[in-house]
Amino acid sequence: MLEINSTKSNASLLQQVQQKQNSLFEKLASGKRVNSAADDAAAQQIIDRLTSQTSGVRQAYNNAYDGVSLAQVAEGGLSGISNDVNRIRELSVQAGSGILTDGDRKALQKEVSQLQDNIKQTIEQTEFAGKPLLSGEGDVDFLVGANAGQSISVGTKDIAGGLSDVLNIDVSTAQGAADALEAADNAVDYVGAARADLGATQNQFESAARNLANTEVNVQAAKSRLQDLDYAQGTADKAANDILSQASIAVQSQANQQKGQVLALLG
Repeated sequence: MLEINSTKSNASLLQQVQQKQNSLFEKLASGKRVNSAADDAAAQQIIDRLTSQTSGVRQAYNNAYDGVSLAQVAEGGLSGISNDVNRIRELSVQAGSGILTDGDRKALQKEVSQLQDNIKQTIEQTEFAGKPLLSGEGDVDFLVGANAGQSISVGTKDIAGGLSDVLNIDVSTAQGAADALEAADNAVDYVGAARADLGATQNQFESAARNLANTEVNVQAAKSRLQDLDYAQGTADKAANDILSQASIAVQSQANQQKGQVLALLG
């Protein structure tokens, strides 16, 4: 009876050793210390949270650069408008010259009208993914963090409303030229302020993207420390388990021989 119990104990030990051997093979093959909750339940929960955070951070990074792109498109439209407004101002100054006739001023007004049409067209056509950027007041929000509320907004403006004076000026008369100059000065300031806002917002997005990139690196490093296998330690564990496996097989073989001898004597 003692021999039989010993045999069962040896078989159980051998089974445990083989199970550990399979686990070590899996870890060495995958390069991961934790492949499932059975390996380390607490660590697996943390790894799952870090994996979720990493995915969120990576998408937020993409969102941040979507915001940069939108701000660049809007600022590009305003850059063209700024050039047109500056040219209108230049023509307004020219129209204020006393040597010009009404005919000369009418010729200048034709160019002013073309520039006004250019401004209106730019306002209508400046959009991002179908969203107008210069034709209405509002905000376009971008989530730039892995959690709710971590957003940056790009403010859109009704540029046509802000430039209504310069879009209606007429330099065909001396008085009209004088009024146009004031309107053009106001327009230059308005467009400049709008471009400055977009530039600041773009810098904010780029700063957020840099922070997100650093965050992803740090989160991935934390996840790696929990999940990845130390190959030196894993190899040492496997070598030790190999020795234990060989010893268990030898003991099991010896126990089986002893069991056979006892049964032969009893027979």
